[in-house]
Formats: sequence, C-alpha cells, structure tokens
Amino acid sequence: MPRSIRMDAVLVQAVIAGALSFAHLHDLAEAAGQTGWKAWAYPISVDLLLVAAWRRLRTARCDRSAWTWFVIALTASLGANIATAGLLDLNQVPAWLRILVAGWPALAFLGGTLLVHTPTEPTAPAQPVDDESAAPEVEMHRTDEPEPAPPAAATPELAPAPPKPTPPPAPVVPAALLDHARKIADTHRASTGTPMPADALSARLQLPAPMADAIAAELQLT
Repeated sequence: MPRSIRMDAVLVQAVIAGALSFAHLHDLAEAAGQTGWKAWAYPISVDLLLVAAWRRLRTARCDRSAWTWFVIALTASLGANIATAGLLDLNQVPAWLRILVAGWPALAFLGGTLLVHTPTEPTAPAQPVDDESAAPEVEMHRTDEPEPAPPAAATPELAPAPPKPTPPPAPVVPAALLDHARKIADTHRASTGTPMPADALSARLQLPAPMADAIAAELQLT
C-alpha cells in the first residue's frame, strides 16, 4: 500500500510539472508570433526531443551527441519556464527570441534525426577459433575383443659362473727332509719351551713357501 501511494504521488507530480511546462512553452511561442496550432506544437517538440535524448543516454552513457541534445532541450524548457515567470514582457518579445522560436523546428528535427539514426557503439565481434589451435578430436572405438597383453620383457640369460680354480696339489715332502725339520723343531721346543713358528722354520730351512707350508702342516706348527 505505501508503495502504490508513493507511485501515485510521483505520477501526479509528473502530470502537474508537465502541464505547467507545456503551458509555459505554449505561452512563449504564442508571444513570439506563433499562433493557433503552431503554438501548441512547440511544447510537444521540446518534450519529445528531451525524451529522445534521455532514452539514448540510457543505452549509451558516453554518447556526446545525446548529451548535447539533452542539454539543448532542457535549456529550451527551463528557459521558457523562467521567461514566463515575469522576467520577460510577453507583449514585447525581443527579436532574438522570435528568431530562436522560429528556428526551433529545424533544430529539433535535426536533433531528433541524429538521435534516431546515429548507430550505437558496435560490440566487439567474437574472435574466431583457429582450426589449427583447436584440440583434435579423438575417436574412441569400443570392441568386445580383449586387448592383447603387452609382450613380456625378455629376461637376460645369466652368464655361466666361472669355474673355481683348483688348488695346486700339495708338494710331496721327502722323509729325510721331514725328519730334519722335526729335529730342528724339537730342539727349538726344548730350548725355548714353545713350539717353533712355521715362518721361522721356513727361514731356517730356506725352502720355498709351498714346501715350507707342507712341512708345517705335517709338524702341526703355527
């Protein structure tokens, strides 16, 4: 309910303001020498130009042409309202005002034509999609046949292990050499009380290493 009352009040206010402005424009046009139906056409011409410029501004805020004609129509309407408020003697209208009133139809026709037929700012066209940059479509075909298993990786054949070297045969120790070595070892034990080391026996006999090792093994020397 409050909104409907407010809307009705705004509508009544608009009707009153429009009627007063219409009457002032009619009186000014009639005082400037435009009689009969011509005096009634001037208020309609001014208000139509004002509405056309306002509608153009709603779609193009940065349109300088729409702002120019809006200011011109608003100035004509405000000027007529102020001129008829007692600031101007309507019985003796100056020549320059008669010229403005007489030239208004041509000016209003030019402004209305430009507002209607001037195209608005074109919107940026959509950029075409480059066929080469587009991702290729991948066609997928489903079949009932199972996919073949990937081939098993071939296991590398192991190289045969090299044969273990056979130890050289132990040298044959002559019995006389073995008895001589035993006597030396017994003499060392009797004099020192400890077994004779194998390396000491080998140095004493001046034998090669294989023969000395074989004698030490026979005598159980360390």
